Amino acid sequence: MRAILAAVALILAVGPARAGEAAQLGPRPFYLVDQLKPGPLKDKLAACGVDRTYTPRTFSISHRGAPLMFPEHTREGLIAADRMGAGIIECDVAFTKDRQLVCRHSQCDLHTTTDILARPQFAAKCSQGFTPADPATGRKASAKCCTSDLTLDEFKSLNGKMDAADPEATTVAAYLNATPRWRTDLYATTGTLMSHKEYIALVKGMGRKFTPELKAPQVPMPFDGTYTQDMYAQQLIDEYRQAGIPAADVYPQSFQLQDILYWLDKDPDFGRQAIFLDNRDETTQGFDPEKAATWQPGMAELAQKGVRILSPPLWMLVRPGPGDTIEPSTYARAAKQAGLDLIAWSLERSGPLKDGGGYYYQSIKPVVTGDGDILRLLDVLHGQVGVRGVFSDWPATTTFYANCVGAP
Repeated sequence: MRAILAAVALILAVGPARAGEAAQLGPRPFYLVDQLKPGPLKDKLAACGVDRTYTPRTFSISHRGAPLMFPEHTREGLIAADRMGAGIIECDVAFTKDRQLVCRHSQCDLHTTTDILARPQFAAKCSQGFTPADPATGRKASAKCCTSDLTLDEFKSLNGKMDAADPEATTVAAYLNATPRWRTDLYATTGTLMSHKEYIALVKGMGRKFTPELKAPQVPMPFDGTYTQDMYAQQLIDEYRQAGIPAADVYPQSFQLQDILYWLDKDPDFGRQAIFLDNRDETTQGFDPEKAATWQPGMAELAQKGVRILSPPLWMLVRPGPGDTIEPSTYARAAKQAGLDLIAWSLERSGPLKDGGGYYYQSIKPVVTGDGDILRLLDVLHGQVGVRGVFSDWPATTTFYANCVGAP
């Protein structure tokens, strides 16, 4: 028992990895190799796992930390992503009531990603308190708690949890206790929330690069009548300048093209590395990655506006090929032809793939049969589509692959 306690103490004492340190991959990438069907890719990746030191790669981009197992956008999750060799680490950026920037996937997700509803003094500040489900009427359980409902100090006092909620719950405890079975609450007992400035300091100390995403506000702007969208976008960039971070190390993101254009105009050093996140499948009726007429603006127009990096979900970039193969989509080919770099999101977010992989694999569902297809898709994205990086909920997988194929 003493030996076990000593080992645990040593693990807890170890801080973030430093630039140049070897990545710690654990068993999952090798489990995925075992799940691949026999063939050249399996042979290549299996051989890669023998007597090798794995190093961090910018191809491996941490999506919200390491939320396959750690609460998203927490210090613990970011440290896990760093140890797994993510060369670029993400912070989705929202703002608090006192206009401080914090790491949170959505401005109004505190009711599913933190313990706010179990803390009455803070739950009382939520935009909408908890409403239990009512089986008699079919009403679902709901709540709405936003970063802008709290000050920075109040936000920092919450604990992060795995992102989940039970819409059938009739109590707060049941509503919060909804983590999918393929994730875990094993590491969800702490969940240290972070400000954007704290994220910058942590990632700077790791020697990694930054990719902050400016989240679309879920409150009317200007906030409090004075805080405009442009001020919000500028504040994000200003915090890197204040921390002495070079623009070359920062990849700001937004789903809103106006934010990309603002950065290109006001801070072109940062704007040239901005990532335009593409969710037009959710906002444009009839969107089809095989029909260029449904993409507005088109690839050439985006490039003319100054966009250099386009980032769609995984499924937009691929389609079934001959037999049971996977090949680049028309969307992917058009983006590359227009000179746009591509980054895909988000690997390891779908859970087990035995049922086709859901949203992220929808375009190739007929050829997806199991978890080994995670690596098969990754290989097509790198070798045929030519993406420069992939966001992942478990960066060890992308780090492993990048080392094996020589991706940067």
